[in-house]
Amino acid sequence: MNQATDHSHIPDWGVDLDPARRPAVPMEHTPPRLEGVHWDRPAQQPRTVEVLHSIERPGITPVFGTSVPPSAVSGWIRRRAFQRSESDLRHWMLLLLADRVNVAEGLLDDVRRSPRARAAAFGVAGAALALWMLRRRPARRAP
Repeated sequence: MNQATDHSHIPDWGVDLDPARRPAVPMEHTPPRLEGVHWDRPAQQPRTVEVLHSIERPGITPVFGTSVPPSAVSGWIRRRAFQRSESDLRHWMLLLLADRVNVAEGLLDDVRRSPRARAAAFGVAGAALALWMLRRRPARRAP
């Protein structure tokens, strides 16, 4: 065997080939089943809102969260993301974009509903406008 392909001279090379030499083997075991469980799979939670799930799975999980159903523009983006495979980078980028859009939607909703938030938003917008005007350089005139 060529020295370039023979690694037997390296200590512990290929240790994963022999399970008896692996340090974690005695700890690796299948956890025991819970005793007294009256079901193999939990009962299906009823759907009261739209639930998005991966196209790679046949259906939704038995239990799922319903606190924030997809809505508005961020919901539309999430629906587009779940039309793609989880192995597609666009799936995850669309979900990240939907999260950012959802934050903006929440801020706009706060401004719409709360007089305090509306006052704060106008104050921030006014400060940004004032800062922009102060930093703007006057046009130079030719002599």
